[in-house]
Amino acid sequence: MRFLDRETAYIDPQVQVGPGTVILPNVILRGETVIGANCEIGPNAMIRDSRLGDRVTLNASQAAECQIGDDTTVGPWSNVRPSVVLGRQVHIGDFVELKNAVIGDGTWAAHLTYIGDADVGKNCNFGCGSVTVNYDGRDKYRTTVGDGVFLGCNTNLIAPVTVEDGAFTAAGTTVTEHVPAGALAIGRARQENKPQWVAKHREEDA
Repeated sequence: MRFLDRETAYIDPQVQVGPGTVILPNVILRGETVIGANCEIGPNAMIRDSRLGDRVTLNASQAAECQIGDDTTVGPWSNVRPSVVLGRQVHIGDFVELKNAVIGDGTWAAHLTYIGDADVGKNCNFGCGSVTVNYDGRDKYRTTVGDGVFLGCNTNLIAPVTVEDGAFTAAGTTVTEHVPAGALAIGRARQENKPQWVAKHREEDA
């Protein structure tokens, strides 16, 4: 283990860190955390009661009561909440929140995504702004996403719902029903253009 700035690292005595791991400035490691070999943690990261594999990068993010597989990257500015299991070679990018979810190997959620109460397969892509809508104000429901699924930007998955292997969703789609394997789901209003609308309204406001 190597520190870039030992004075800014706070590590509980029971934490275990593997050989070759680099601890960058402003890192807090708490509880029963176990970090594998050749990882890079920080800067500005907090990890509590979590298990990280080898060669994990966690940059400017938080992780609590979760498991992160080998060669996975998290952050910056992500929140991995309790009961999350990330597979190998997963990419969790900026402003992504995960909760009570299992994410398969090779899946990407690069930015601005919420995945909660979900089982996600391998090699999926969550487009920017994709959300699992897991709460109806009274109960929480689970979302299932198969292997090789591509979710277009701003997809809403209204749980409980299943998207089967290899399916795609068009950008801006709200998914409320089962999506079969290999299908394209499109659920959005048809665009309507109103010519000269802007000019007319400006005349009324003048």
